[in-house]
Amino acid sequence: MTTSNPTSHAVHTEIRPFRIAIPQADLDDLQYRLSRTRWPDALTGSGWKYGVSLPYVKQLADYWQNGYDWRKHEARLNELPQFTTTIDGANVHFLHVRSPEPDAFPLILTHGWPSSIVEFLDLIGPLTDPRSHGGDPADAFHLVIPSVPGFGFSGSSLEPGWNISRIAKAWAQLMNRLGYEKYGAHGSDCGALVSREMGIQQPEGLLGIHVLQLFSFPSGDPAEMVDLSEEDQKRLQFLANFHERAGFNGIQQTRPQTLSYGLADSPAGQLAWIAELFNGFGDHVDFVDRDAFLTNVMLYWLTNTAESSARLYYENVHNSEQAAQGPNASPTGVAVFGHDFKSMKRFAERDNTDIVHWSEFERGTHFAAMDAPDLLAPDLQVFFRRYR
Repeated sequence: MTTSNPTSHAVHTEIRPFRIAIPQADLDDLQYRLSRTRWPDALTGSGWKYGVSLPYVKQLADYWQNGYDWRKHEARLNELPQFTTTIDGANVHFLHVRSPEPDAFPLILTHGWPSSIVEFLDLIGPLTDPRSHGGDPADAFHLVIPSVPGFGFSGSSLEPGWNISRIAKAWAQLMNRLGYEKYGAHGSDCGALVSREMGIQQPEGLLGIHVLQLFSFPSGDPAEMVDLSEEDQKRLQFLANFHERAGFNGIQQTRPQTLSYGLADSPAGQLAWIAELFNGFGDHVDFVDRDAFLTNVMLYWLTNTAESSARLYYENVHNSEQAAQGPNASPTGVAVFGHDFKSMKRFAERDNTDIVHWSEFERGTHFAAMDAPDLLAPDLQVFFRRYR
């Protein structure tokens, strides 16, 4: 006969306060490693042709060592309510910032790789307290911003099998555990995949999803390519150029552990690996504030999560059978930004049957929450007004 253990259940569902406190020894070690970087003998004048520009990484590493102040950004993060909880055996770190407006709408924000909770910091004020930011208090949100399992302060201790489907199920548990009966989801990059997966799974209480990308591509059916507009042809070429340069996809889908030896040991290596996508392979350098970018890098470096975060790509490819089947039928909003690869409505509507909101902007990158929060925040408010 087996008996339940109420105390054990309480431990596994407990929500624990969290505060960042990086030992000074870890910061001193980082400084030492940066000072001892052995640089590659890259081709002179090659720019970003073969990968991240050597002069760019040297300049940024010098600022990281001599100008960047982690303690300043650690203090900013610690001004926000942070917690950890255990879901499906994984430690989950998250920000939980409640609005001063009592009728605010709950919203979970999910980052991707090579991002972190830092991606959403500039959205928190406008979304939780629009009254203080010149907006309508009726548009306020309660925000839940988790660190994806295996990323940042969720930590590197993670069993196999954590793909987007499992993360989506964990987020539904998290919102339920926080007492939210109705809520929305937003995501970018892998976070957009998680949010869409939530839309497919349709957990009780999820009213709609909003994403920056819908990864719907041509299926190979010639009929899909008939009458493509000139603009759509440009989008396909942009996508082709992206895939041609996105070497991180192939490596992280197949050999993430091999990659991690260099990233875990060399801060310059970790910086360069993250810098490539943030700078659009050299197409839009320094669109993201340097301090914000380095704070994001620090969350990988200080937590030693290079391997566990890269493994998400492997899990998505090798455990894809766990994903929910069928199209996403949940109400969906899409925001397409000018310097990101652009979702195409023709293909998106094939895989997502209830797209009720579609916005396009001339600026903003793959990380629009960081470089175009003034555009993204209002778009989120407009989309989720229908559920208030």
